Amino acid sequence: MVSDEEKTSVQSKVGPVSRSRGRPRSFDRETALEKALLAFWERGYEATSVSDLTRVMGIGAPSMYAAFGDKQALFQEVVLAYGARYASFGDRALAEEPTACAAVARTLREAAVMYTDPGHPHGCLYAQAAVNCSTPEVAESLRERRNATIAAFESRIRAGIAAGELPADTDAASLARHAGAVIQGMSQQARDGASRQELEALAELAMAIWPRA
Repeated sequence: MVSDEEKTSVQSKVGPVSRSRGRPRSFDRETALEKALLAFWERGYEATSVSDLTRVMGIGAPSMYAAFGDKQALFQEVVLAYGARYASFGDRALAEEPTACAAVARTLREAAVMYTDPGHPHGCLYAQAAVNCSTPEVAESLRERRNATIAAFESRIRAGIAAGELPADTDAASLARHAGAVIQGMSQQARDGASRQELEALAELAMAIWPRA
């Protein structure tokens, strides 16, 4: 999940170096960023080399460094773009649904759709890019993203308890972690070939354990 502040991206950090001196840049920056995003999503951070990136982006290494910085800086921008373009369904569900139960249920249903969409790699980049990641700063940033999702679930559940939607003795932290475990598991199962319908059924089953007021 991504905050409004983050949705401004890291453009402010890399903007000055992205302005080429002399000839105008000969590639579309947003298109190149999207191609890098898909590469990281498919292969993970560690397994995606600079040569992989320049090949899929269709640019040379000097152009990549000038426009985005090094691999880690590019990945930071990719994570922000992913949050805004592909992972915002959870934020919308938590903000728009009238109850905590409905909000989490919608998040899981929409995750089933997003994680199995044939138009891009399956699963969630926050989980997939962390596989075998040996760069501590990257691993920590992705862990923070996953934990932020659980924290958002917990905050919405606590609001639901306060509103009387859920029993007063509901364990908000455990219920939120359960939802987090389900959505992270859905990501991996999507990578392993689970269909949208199978994940939607899993989401419905996961919601069956929710307490009722």
